[in-house]
Amino acid sequence: MGASDDPWRRTDVLICGGGPAGIGAAIAAARQGAATLLVERAGRLGGLATLGLVGPLMGWMSANPLVDEVLARIGGRAFDAEWLDVQYAGLVREAGAELLLHTPVVDAVLDGRTVAGVRISTKRGLRTIAARVTVDATGDGDVAFYAGAAFEQGRPGDGLVQPVSIMYRLAGVDESRALLCNSERQAREVRVPEGLWSDVVHRGQAAGELPPEIGVIRLYRSARPGERIVNATQVNGVDGTDPEHLTRAELSARAQARVVLDFLRKHAPGYEAAYIAAMPAMVGVRETRRFIGAANLTREDVIAGRERPDAIVRGASFPIDIHNPSGAGQAEGLAAEVKPYDIPYGCLVPRDVDGLLLAGRCIGGSHDAHASYRVQCIAMATGAAAGAAAAQAARRGIPPRAIDVGAVQSALGLAPSAATGSPPRSP
Repeated sequence: MGASDDPWRRTDVLICGGGPAGIGAAIAAARQGAATLLVERAGRLGGLATLGLVGPLMGWMSANPLVDEVLARIGGRAFDAEWLDVQYAGLVREAGAELLLHTPVVDAVLDGRTVAGVRISTKRGLRTIAARVTVDATGDGDVAFYAGAAFEQGRPGDGLVQPVSIMYRLAGVDESRALLCNSERQAREVRVPEGLWSDVVHRGQAAGELPPEIGVIRLYRSARPGERIVNATQVNGVDGTDPEHLTRAELSARAQARVVLDFLRKHAPGYEAAYIAAMPAMVGVRETRRFIGAANLTREDVIAGRERPDAIVRGASFPIDIHNPSGAGQAEGLAAEVKPYDIPYGCLVPRDVDGLLLAGRCIGGSHDAHASYRVQCIAMATGAAAGAAAAQAARRGIPPRAIDVGAVQSALGLAPSAATGSPPRSP
């Protein structure tokens, strides 16, 4: 059955994707008074935080009232994955937005080069949702792709993207002795009885106890005592937009999870009786499409901590964390540190498509800048900006690229920029 030409639903602002970027967008748009609908392909909100058990929530900003409010409501960065989707749904509905789960987007509805809504797949057939402004918070930029927006994928030279992983939760951990390791840098500093943790892992690689792709085993605190979240599995050469690649990745990463558990029981203090308490519903994809925006963040921007008068995220901070696309560990030895940097509004505006805003990891930026801004709290901040801008564009009946960036900053509770005395302009 084909999609009807008559819209099944109409709304001012349509948010596609219920991860942190989509949550931020829905809350911000609804609070601006726009009729707002969030559609999510899965049965739970939260994106990889709930479906992929990716935690804790990472990424920092110098000031972002909405992100701070959300973190306070969910109990902080070490969230309870079993309840996060319910908490997110409460926040979205309290703001006044509507919500549809089990609603995958399968196409964009175009009026020339303007996105006028999307087509969705339901158990009752294809349906059309019309929207004044659409926010693409799908992670992979599915709506922008369907609309024909220009994008890049992978690193310069060979086009390889960061590897995919699964994260999972261990229980039965001795809290008084259990190893913690939050990064590759920390793995080179923390000691266990057999020596530096990084050396123990590398000896395991050489001895065949671990697959060659696993060069670091990160172990994070869970929201519950006696538990740890494991970030270690790695599958290279996976295009996260290809279902055949994703199938291989799901099966390979799940097989690696048991191997890592056996290694921890043998070599990590406090893990002798550990067991897998929860496995994710889907593999975690770090990088796919990055869309060409009216502005695009660069490595130099994030390393230097560039300030922007048109910033819609201020003082973003997270290392350039590039997991090696063609080997184990980090692509650059260790994650490069950054200075707090601004994300300009133009990164959310596709260069050659109207009626659409980007949010989350698909915004405009280079491969290495993306490795910093792709994390969940920064994604939520870009989502909040996209939602606020979408509401203003819908209310005024103008393209998102034409809105007053200063009004978006005001809606987000951001103080005027100190980068220049001039009022910010739209891209």
